[in-house]
Amino acid sequence: MTNPDPRYSFSSITRLRNSDRRAVQDRVAAEEPLEIRLAYIDPLKGPVHRSLAITMRTPGDDAALVAGFLFSESIIRRKSDIAHLDLSRSNVVRVQLHDDVRFDPQRLERHFYTTSSCGVCGKASLESLSTAGFDVIHDNSFRCSTDALKNLPTLLNEKQSLFNMTGGNHGVALFDAAGNITHVAEDVGRHNAMDKLVGHIMEADALPLQNHGILVSGRASFELMQKALAARCPMLAAIGAPSSLAVELAQEFNITLVGFLSERGMNIYQGAENILEQD
Repeated sequence: MTNPDPRYSFSSITRLRNSDRRAVQDRVAAEEPLEIRLAYIDPLKGPVHRSLAITMRTPGDDAALVAGFLFSESIIRRKSDIAHLDLSRSNVVRVQLHDDVRFDPQRLERHFYTTSSCGVCGKASLESLSTAGFDVIHDNSFRCSTDALKNLPTLLNEKQSLFNMTGGNHGVALFDAAGNITHVAEDVGRHNAMDKLVGHIMEADALPLQNHGILVSGRASFELMQKALAARCPMLAAIGAPSSLAVELAQEFNITLVGFLSERGMNIYQGAENILEQD
């Protein structure tokens, strides 16, 4: 079966439903490696070319994914920091930074310390964000009603076209104070979906975020909260549970955090004053 969409493939399966057994073609979410290669000017070494990261992602939207990743990791601060982005090779993206972009190259060795398996203590993780230049969102005035929030999971499900075909993708959405979803990104990796969303927001020159929240289809991890903080997002709502460190980050940096969001209700872990009981 011919498939022009790289985001999924077809697989021959045996489907069992009660007593019905039949051979069918099923759509399966695509998962392929993407290598991000970075070229920049080091003040001491001159031109540097290096492999920055390899991530397993759903193909498609690679430019947004890479831009969002670089922004979330504080390598770039605006889309103009990227001089050239080369997508000509399959599963490889080459990024050339402008010559005047400066960052700490040693941070490249520490990009993935925030994963849940790394063993770095929570206090050190939070302190590292301040060291990297992340500031508290002092002016968090983004408000949303409970009715608007409770409707978001249904709206996201309606807009997750890839998930509805495969059942294998995370979804991340941008929403406004009225509960309207303005953009959705999907990927097999929830962190990739977030990077794609941030990349699109940056491309639209809509950063930093002030008047929008972010909805995630799964749990709220420290890594997703860090990426939301990088975008200066004032509210993150999760259909699943938050981790303890995600809650600490929300409290430390004044981000409204909602978990277990459904049409029945929610848990508010930080910023309850920003969740209004009626429109």
